[in-house]
Amino acid sequence: MEHIEAIALLQDPVRRRLYEYVAAQGREVGRNEAAEATGVARTLAAHHLDRLTEAGLLESGSRRLTGRSGPGAGRPAKVYTRTKAERSVSLPARDYRTAAELLAEAAEQAGLDAGLRAAARRRGESLRGSAAPCGDLDEAMKVLAARGYEPHLEDGGGSEDGAADADTDTDAHTAADSAGAAARVVRMRNCPFHAVAERFPPLVCGMNLALLEGLLGADGPVRARMDARPGECCVVVEASKNNDD
Repeated sequence: MEHIEAIALLQDPVRRRLYEYVAAQGREVGRNEAAEATGVARTLAAHHLDRLTEAGLLESGSRRLTGRSGPGAGRPAKVYTRTKAERSVSLPARDYRTAAELLAEAAEQAGLDAGLRAAARRRGESLRGSAAPCGDLDEAMKVLAARGYEPHLEDGGGSEDGAADADTDTDAHTAADSAGAAARVVRMRNCPFHAVAERFPPLVCGMNLALLEGLLGADGPVRARMDARPGECCVVVEASKNNDD
């Protein structure tokens, strides 16, 4: 019942917009930013953000948003991020997670990694159907978003589009530009197999990579490769070496 009540909070359209905005940022979000982004008053945003936190859908903390410290830096502001805990509802009750973990454990002990990857690649190809391999990163992002991966574009230096440091030297920008769009990668904030991947990372991450190779097209203009980073999916997608983004 606890999960049902938490998810039911998202039925309110304002609350849902706030939750989706915070979840999409992949970082801490302050009340002012959330209010402005969703077009509501700050006091209303604060109320709904705190309700989402009480329900366990968001986590809250505090920090100085100015980036300064010491006298005159201002009081810490309340900030929010999406919680790592999962919420799901199944009526009647189902326990697919236990089944998945048992199957993963048996596959790992039996050394069935190669067979699992082959099956995952076939499944990805089946999901893609008769469609051609993804033609570019934008198309790949649409496919990944539809599968729940929450993709976002990042440049080779590790920052998202539009997040350039104002203090970066002009020469550094020129060097980065010369690397071209091929340096950009698509990272994913969500792994649909997170719970099982935490217990069996090599097995499940290998399966995930093979699935995306089949889904996106292994021989097309984009390719998936392993590049694990804490808090995100272990796979990234980039332009193939012999293709422009």
